[in-house]
Amino acid sequence: MKIKIGESPLNIEVFEQVVLQKKPIEIASVAQERVRKSFEFLKEFSSDKVIYGINTGFGPMAQYRISDKDLEQLQYNLIRSHAAGSGHILDTVYIRATMLARLNTLLLGYSGVHIGVVEQLVSYLNHEIYPIILEHGGVGASGDLVQLAHLALGLIGEGEVIYNGKRQKTADVLEKTGIKPMGIHIREGLALINGTSTMTGIGLVNLINSRKLYAWAIYSSSMINQLVESYDDHISKELNSVKKHPGQNTTAAYLRNILSDSKLLTKREEKLFNGLNGEKVFTEKVQEYYSLRCVPQVLGPIIETIDNSCEVLIGEVNSVNDNPIIDRENKNVFHGGNFHGDYVSFEMDKLKLGITKLSMLMERQLNFLMNNKLNEKLPPFVNLGQLGLNLGSQGMQFTATSTVAENQALSNSMYVHSIPNNNDNQDIVSMGTNSALMAAKVINNSFEVLAIHLISILQAADYLNTTDLLSSSTKKVYDDLRKIVPKFVEDQMRYPDIQKMKDYIFNNTVEL
Repeated sequence: MKIKIGESPLNIEVFEQVVLQKKPIEIASVAQERVRKSFEFLKEFSSDKVIYGINTGFGPMAQYRISDKDLEQLQYNLIRSHAAGSGHILDTVYIRATMLARLNTLLLGYSGVHIGVVEQLVSYLNHEIYPIILEHGGVGASGDLVQLAHLALGLIGEGEVIYNGKRQKTADVLEKTGIKPMGIHIREGLALINGTSTMTGIGLVNLINSRKLYAWAIYSSSMINQLVESYDDHISKELNSVKKHPGQNTTAAYLRNILSDSKLLTKREEKLFNGLNGEKVFTEKVQEYYSLRCVPQVLGPIIETIDNSCEVLIGEVNSVNDNPIIDRENKNVFHGGNFHGDYVSFEMDKLKLGITKLSMLMERQLNFLMNNKLNEKLPPFVNLGQLGLNLGSQGMQFTATSTVAENQALSNSMYVHSIPNNNDNQDIVSMGTNSALMAAKVINNSFEVLAIHLISILQAADYLNTTDLLSSSTKKVYDDLRKIVPKFVEDQMRYPDIQKMKDYIFNNTVEL
């Protein structure tokens, strides 16, 4: 059954179904009608007027009138000239996200495009034909001009696409599938490339993946606190409720729920509040290290950031981020800057800061496991073999540490790195696509760090022989993850295990 697009605002659940699960789509009849009426209005309205991007040049060249005989060529020239990206090809999931985001805004009926444009996008999505989009090029001010020009190039049958997992000439793929190139009528070129759809599409994928990271970080934190028999009051409702932040209280509640039937956590009232402690110097820590007992305080603002960013980006994907705006209801065409990507750029900067901090928390927990002088429970580097001869997780820790360091460097803001360009027409820009792509890299890196951390947690659980005392939720996770990476004693190459674990946690989530 196909999902109808354009009948109601796009939400994150439908976005995930279409982009990640690749569910087929169709355009709702009400949205088709909006597009047709917008096109017909613009066709009539523009016949005797000067309208930017229809019968004028673009950007600083807008003062040049374009003759009627060249109007169609103008749109082709715009697409071809701006298909000027460089660097790596975006992953097809980001291209698919871009296509859905662009389709959704065009269906709002404020772009004056021919119905063939949205039909072509639907056809490409359903046939899984992905115009090649390169990572570098967009400054995020007149939208994602360069990236979206690559998308438009594929829609008109030119350039290259990815089809059946292979990079191929678009014309060859269209011949195989029987799809005709998209036609140009009035302003299809400008309407396609003038918007925030690439940064928004990537951003929404980032948010979905960030929620997975958060959930896995909750479970890894639950497991390590059990293995070292932490006191349970740091996750108590009483302690956390006096801090008035919803993210912290939500995080603490998740931890309490996951750990509710654990036989490993220590109750402070039973061990330290019983009046029987006569020690002058305590042999055990009275409070755990911050990376163990401050999980609600560290992960709390991160889940709030994810929630807030999701609200902003869902608002963006359901907005008209075009220029000019074709307003059929008011019988006018309004010029402005709805293509500006500051909302997305700002949110992606905040998101990558939060996810970097999440990776730092995981790295500190990992370091606690690795350092026997800190945990006083485990052998160095959770080495289950012969100390000295075997090295345990020592090599993997280097990878985790260097990857977190890269995250920290990548967390430098793009939002405030505006560079004027386009003959200073675009004198302040958002760099939104750069910000979204950097956030994606931080997220991907963090899955690698978490994979190493989880492997080490499994090793620690086996050394302590306490798996049967874990809470039921974490015991299930332990069992599932041990199927991915079995217990190891002897030294072997570890990179295949890291990749297997990363792939598993990236493609699967855990219920909170």
